[in-house]
Amino acid sequence: MRYYQSLFFVGLWLMGVICSPLGAQDVTPAKITPADKCPVCGMFVAKYPDFVDQIVFKDGSHAFFDGVKDMMKYYFDLPKYNPGKTKADIAAILVTDYYTLKLSDGLKAWYVAGSDVYGPMGKELMPFHDEAAAKEFKADHKGTAILSFRDITPALIKTLDQ
Repeated sequence: MRYYQSLFFVGLWLMGVICSPLGAQDVTPAKITPADKCPVCGMFVAKYPDFVDQIVFKDGSHAFFDGVKDMMKYYFDLPKYNPGKTKADIAAILVTDYYTLKLSDGLKAWYVAGSDVYGPMGKELMPFHDEAAAKEFKADHKGTAILSFRDITPALIKTLDQ
């Protein structure tokens, strides 16, 4: 009986691997050019490489942002900023880790709110690849909360503009 249970769980695992959705690690980030603008605020994003985030769509198109705040505005209101696209069309959300300056999977990242560090558009959510770095930043920069991607809401984003 244990043998069949083991085979069952191995089968489930294989199905998960084969049928899993495309992850950020499987997506090639788009290259920023001096002409690329944030679709939310219109700023040229190449001027702020330490804050550039991007959403890459399954069809290869992409959008760059000058910070997490504008990226989330776009994400929460795709029909306004990119008619014809839905969240199901997104292949990856990539954010620039505040400490390492490397792109990270935005769905798995940790975000610090309420810190004394500002982005190009003012108050900002600062992204981190791992929770330990987010905790360190929060303590060092008077952050008020550490959030996962799913904890971020339109109401929270709105407070960053006040």
